[in-house]
Amino acid sequence: MKLPRTIRLDPSDARVFHQASEPGTLAVTGTFAFVDASPAEMDNKAQLAFKSGWLGLDNFGYSTFVQVSIAPDDEAEAAARALAAHLFKNYGAPDMLMAMTAAQSEIAYAASLCDHPAGTLLAIEREMTDLGITERIRIIPRPNDEGGHAQIWTLSEDN
Repeated sequence: MKLPRTIRLDPSDARVFHQASEPGTLAVTGTFAFVDASPAEMDNKAQLAFKSGWLGLDNFGYSTFVQVSIAPDDEAEAAARALAAHLFKNYGAPDMLMAMTAAQSEIAYAASLCDHPAGTLLAIEREMTDLGITERIRIIPRPNDEGGHAQIWTLSEDN
């Protein structure tokens, strides 16, 4: 199954979020965490998590980017169990069965966003509208077709 996995391109996540997800962790959009929130009442770090954070399923910290990855079934199941326990403990799920149903739904939604080749980088953008929270998933393009670094200089022979 393809699922988003957190990736850290630079150390900024550790500075801009209250808690950063560890790199290499399965993730979901985590938009449910902001359903009852008011961005105007959030501090800067919480606003950044709202605007651009993916929820890592290791420590429930945030990551700015995720990468489409192949997740073994047992890892995806463990992530769903961890998310279910988190939903039960922190978001008032009435029982673990309902929490697991919600967690599996979040995992399925995250998988639906991964209809791209493994390694594709994704970012999320959220905003509060009159109709509630809207989110948009963006593909972060590679610097060039070869997937390597962009060429910043060329070499030429002296004449």
